[in-house]
Amino acid sequence: MPVFRSGKGAAPAWRQMENFELIELPRGATRTLTRNEPKEELIVCRGAIAVDLGGGRTVALPQGGKLDSSDPGAEPLTIRSTADNTLVFRAVGRWTKVNASGIFRVRIGNPPKHDTPYDYEKTTTFDNHYHDCDEYWVFFQGECRVASEGKLYDVGPGDCLATGMGWHHDVVSVKGEQEVAAVFFEGAPEGQMRMGHL
Repeated sequence: MPVFRSGKGAAPAWRQMENFELIELPRGATRTLTRNEPKEELIVCRGAIAVDLGGGRTVALPQGGKLDSSDPGAEPLTIRSTADNTLVFRAVGRWTKVNASGIFRVRIGNPPKHDTPYDYEKTTTFDNHYHDCDEYWVFFQGECRVASEGKLYDVGPGDCLATGMGWHHDVVSVKGEQEVAAVFFEGAPEGQMRMGHL
């Protein structure tokens, strides 16, 4: 099943993102992150953080800001919230390259006129697409129905949808009048190595 939660459920064996977590921090709070995996990425979902990289180096990351690391066994990272209600996405794993990553938001609206065909009722402006890479969506705001690998799933905060290369995936509907927000994380290109939504 392509939907799982951090440390729970049957995550696909093929995944390059070994694990993830959503870290909530009030203003001024800190969290130290040990670095044991080959690769790591932080994305600020809301708020802002200061990251102590060790050796007197610090970097500020605003909402949407990212930090990539490929130094397992390096000094731990310490993150400190510099805003109210900060939320940070942390992914660890064994990917060779991050094709793309960031935050996306979806609301109710008319489906795209030139969308890839689908066989479900759709109420969002999101496009049904696939990639020449694996993609992970980690939801942190709102609830919705998604399509992946020919099936529909209901997801909400803390859920990860992992879609393998070549499989169509879509945000089909949004529950209520909410806006859905999620992190997208694409692994290394494979196959024909085309970029973007296909």
